[in-house]
Amino acid sequence: MALKAFVLIMSEVGKTKDVVSALGKVEGVKSADAVIGPYDIIATVEAEDLEGIGNLVTEKIHPIPGVNRTTTCPSILLS
Repeated sequence: MALKAFVLIMSEVGKTKDVVSALGKVEGVKSADAVIGPYDIIATVEAEDLEGIGNLVTEKIHPIPGVNRTTTCPSILLS
């Protein structure tokens, strides 16, 4: 079962639309939505494990032009 996480992204001024578009092309990114508030974008991502989530964020999301900062929030199952 894949691990899901929410990645909260701050983008450069005027780059939000470009970042959302680029995120849509990244394998493992299930959705990316522009939002209003302290963050500009919330992306839902999936990988096999926490290491995979970390690699996805650092190797595929951080290099996208316009991404300034991210906060990753792994989802947990409550029984």
